[in-house]
Amino acid sequence: MKVHLSKELKEKHKIRKFGLRKGDTVKIVRGKMKGKEGIVEKISGDYVYVENLKVEKQEGKRVPVPIHASNLIIKKIILEDKKRKEKIGVKNK
Repeated sequence: MKVHLSKELKEKHKIRKFGLRKGDTVKIVRGKMKGKEGIVEKISGDYVYVENLKVEKQEGKRVPVPIHASNLIIKKIILEDKKRKEKIGVKNK
């Protein structure tokens, strides 16, 4: 699943969007949680679960909030993986 990059990352890597992975830092740009940032905890289909973004249910349980990938931008990319580094390098050329 590809997600748009922040302005700083767009200028640095010369690409508009990049594949999202667990561990990347994202910012929510639309919806009830707009403006909040966090680290990707889990990806399920088109939905992303971000650390520390939970809603309290009526019975008192705290559950993670699924956020659609189109409502996010990537603020920080984890480049520990070789293939991921290569992809950014290839797209820069």
